[in-house]
Amino acid sequence: MRIELTTEIAAPRDAVWAAVADPAQWPQLIRGISRFDHAGGPATGAGARYSMRMRVGSADVGGLIEMVEWDEGCDLAWTSVLGIGQRGRWRLRDAGPARTRVTLRFAYQSPGLLGWVADRVAAPVVRRNLQSGLEEVRRRALRLSVGPRRRRSRGARA
Repeated sequence: MRIELTTEIAAPRDAVWAAVADPAQWPQLIRGISRFDHAGGPATGAGARYSMRMRVGSADVGGLIEMVEWDEGCDLAWTSVLGIGQRGRWRLRDAGPARTRVTLRFAYQSPGLLGWVADRVAAPVVRRNLQSGLEEVRRRALRLSVGPRRRRSRGARA
């Protein structure tokens, strides 16, 4: 099953990259990730490994993934090493001044005929989880591009 989602965010690419570039933060980005533990290699970058699970219905599915591509500010890709076969990619491209086009691609395949059926049944849940992840990336990137907000004191004039 292959899912591809794209959105534009009114934030510079470096702010969007900061929102997606730390895999340890993905459980807070993408709804349904029930486990995401560092399992070897560097913490980020090519070669980093994570044990990842996503709750789909009553099951936690996933396996061991490895970051196989890490082009700072542009692309981050992973593939499965063990468990359910999966590939994914965050792709960031400039879409105008201080705007970024973000594409999240995710492909997965469970083994056998029952796995094929399960993949199709799970697809709407996985799509919703990934879509919520894109929305959370948007929120974080906008917050990062604006920077910390200063509170005015009661006596301050506008």
